[in-house]
This record gives sequence, C-alpha cells and structure tokens, in this order.
Amino acid sequence: MGYGFFGTRFCDLELKAAIMKKHWILVANGSMARFFSRASVGDPLLAVETFDFPAGRLKDNELERERQGHGSNDNSSAVVHFEPHTSTHKKVLHHFAIELAKRLEEGAVDGEYETFWLIAPGPLLSETKACLNRGVAYRLQWSHDADFTGLDVGTLESRLRELHRSAR
Repeated sequence: MGYGFFGTRFCDLELKAAIMKKHWILVANGSMARFFSRASVGDPLLAVETFDFPAGRLKDNELERERQGHGSNDNSSAVVHFEPHTSTHKKVLHHFAIELAKRLEEGAVDGEYETFWLIAPGPLLSETKACLNRGVAYRLQWSHDADFTGLDVGTLESRLRELHRSAR
C-alpha cells in the first residue's frame, strides 16, 4: 500500500494509475471527431468522446443556402473594405477546428491527458494545429494527414502502430 496526497491510501494499482501519464489520440475529419485515451503505447485505446459536426458534411452551396437571411444591418457611412474571399466550407472547417482545440485545452487544464496525437485530413489537420494555444501545442507529440474516423478500434490501433513506427 502507498499513500497519496493528504494521507489518502492507494492500493498498488491505483498508485500506478495515478503515476502513469495519460495519452489522447484525436482522430477527426470535417464532420466528426473521436477522442481516445490510453495510459501507455501498449495499452488498448479507450473511447473518451465523439463529436458530431453535421455542418461539415454539407457542400458549399448547401451551406450558402443555410446562411441566406444572415445579412448585415450596418447602415454606417464608414469606408467599405473587402477581405479575401474564404469559402463557406473553409469557415465551417475553421469553426470545427476551434471546437476541437477548445476541447483539447479543457482536457489539458483538467489533467485528462499529458500528450496527444492528432490524425486528420490535411485541411483540418493544419486548421486545428493553427488553433491550438501554446500549452496544448506543446503536448502534441505526433500528427498525421489521414481520415481514420471510419475505422473500428482494432484497425485504428494497428494503423497507428504501423505509422508511428515508420515515423520514428
């Protein structure tokens, strides 16, 4: 038996779990994200949370139709300036990346993980990385450009093991 903070007693297994660093794996595409956790590389993946983002499945023209009626009521006489055109789909992707970055930040602040891997298709991968604050970005150990959201846990684990070995 061991003792924790404030004299709390731990059995050996609880003490070991308290010492081990948790690791998250975030697997995402433009319309869904799956968070997994494990205590070490050899341990099985455990599902933590799934984010469904239906707007990511819509095409640009469908997104535009949804946005109709959201006009500006600015009647000021200020000088008008034009910003570079950003597609509606890219704006939606950016919004999802912000949500993922916020969840990663919450998990870091709450001590839910120490390090994480990020696997997502290129546009979402770069958008999400750009949205990470410095503290969360520091915890990012590895990232990969792919869509593994449709894989079952066993296949996902095998693919991650193969890719991570070849990346070393």
